[in-house]
Amino acid sequence: MTLVLGIDIGGTATRAVVTTLGGTRAGFGRAGAANPVTIPAAEAAANLTAAISAALSTVDASRIGVAVAGAAGGSRPAVLQAAFDTLGVQCPLHVVGDAEVAFAAGTGEPDGSVLISGTGAVAAEISGGRIFRTADGLGWLLGDLGSGFWIGRTAATATARALYRGDPPGPLVARVTAAVDETAADPFVVAVHTWKPRDLASLAPLVTAAAADGDTLALSIMDEAATHLCETVAEIRPPGDRSPIVLAGGVLRHCSWLRASVHDQLRVTWPEAVVCLAAPGEEGAARLAARLLR
Repeated sequence: MTLVLGIDIGGTATRAVVTTLGGTRAGFGRAGAANPVTIPAAEAAANLTAAISAALSTVDASRIGVAVAGAAGGSRPAVLQAAFDTLGVQCPLHVVGDAEVAFAAGTGEPDGSVLISGTGAVAAEISGGRIFRTADGLGWLLGDLGSGFWIGRTAATATARALYRGDPPGPLVARVTAAVDETAADPFVVAVHTWKPRDLASLAPLVTAAAADGDTLALSIMDEAATHLCETVAEIRPPGDRSPIVLAGGVLRHCSWLRASVHDQLRVTWPEAVVCLAAPGEEGAARLAARLLR
């Protein structure tokens, strides 16, 4: 029986899944980040190899008919191919944008929009299953508004300001200072500046937890994140469009409060569109791979 391999290359983790053409899972692997924009080639190759190796550990690699990998930013097919060569995987490899695999993970329709908020954030218009145009996805330095990085950085900034003002620590400030292991203003700022930019995304779950506790600062950050994300969708989607809108990425998947806020705002502008949550990206990649063999 022919199998397919789907790979999701993210800024926080790399996941690979082996499925049948009908979507039944036969193998799965997860490793560290392999985003080609933020990770050195050697580290990316090692993480890709680890994730793919784990996914293939329960199957015969010669049964893989085709592989599809979704990646944000530059695709670095040579790095992917190097991982395949190391593992002896000889099937054809197709590298597509992460928005394409995310859209496929949420709907079987060929046209629509996808909004991704994970470590980064991007919206894309999908036409015929392919990316037609995008908004944001500019990386942490220039954009990614409403992403895990943006939420984490905003929380760190708000915490620093609260410490300098001498405000009594609320639930969010208490969580962030505990994560940074500094409760005084100057040491807190110095400590945060030693972090890698993408590591700020690790603070996003703390904002989610504090928002669930009713912390007003956390709620305001989530409100602003939702507004940013919906404004990004509006850059690539005309009013009145009835095609589906797929929500994807770890932040939208795991933060129900933010997802609900985004859903409600999107429905105001596009009341006749179906707004749905995508399955994990590697499953979308596997679905695209299966389509190539049908």
